[in-house]
Amino acid sequence: MTDPRARPTSVDARSRSLPDVLQFMQWLWAVVHGLETTSKRMGTSTGVTGPQRLVLRVVGLFPGLSAGELASVLVIHPSTLTGVLQRLVAQGLLVRADDPRDRRKAVLRLTPRGARANATDEGTVEAAVADALDGVSFRDRAATRRVLERIACHLEPQLAERFRAPQPQGLSRLRPWASGSSRLPKRPAT
Repeated sequence: MTDPRARPTSVDARSRSLPDVLQFMQWLWAVVHGLETTSKRMGTSTGVTGPQRLVLRVVGLFPGLSAGELASVLVIHPSTLTGVLQRLVAQGLLVRADDPRDRRKAVLRLTPRGARANATDEGTVEAAVADALDGVSFRDRAATRRVLERIACHLEPQLAERFRAPQPQGLSRLRPWASGSSRLPKRPAT
């Protein structure tokens, strides 16, 4: 009879014997690593990284967002977004323009080149995630989103208040899981 306190010898057995929270973190880190690796590969193959692609997708869906509104949608601090926006503007994929309703404010729009980059999803993080979500039920995606939101709010307590607040009108289109779809709508190339 084996001693139940004996340490497992295989890597798989060790992984399975980790406490629940460590198993969960193990997969979170695997996802983070996969996102970073795929993002770097995208930068080489498509000319934009995963975060840059996400900015293009959101601005393509909601032309005329300010940088602050975009940061809010992406659930990041505006200063985190500054470098990404500067690189996209320098690459000619994004343009800052005066807000027609308030000249003191700048809004973001895709350039024709940005719209073409936005229309392509081959080899992107987004395509990989969408493929992974295919066949996953609405209920499972919604539960996963709630768990991820809860973890994010515990890691960044200031987010908790935001997720309790009603979401701005029209931004629900950014949540493909709300409709059961795993893909964001395509924007035509201009």
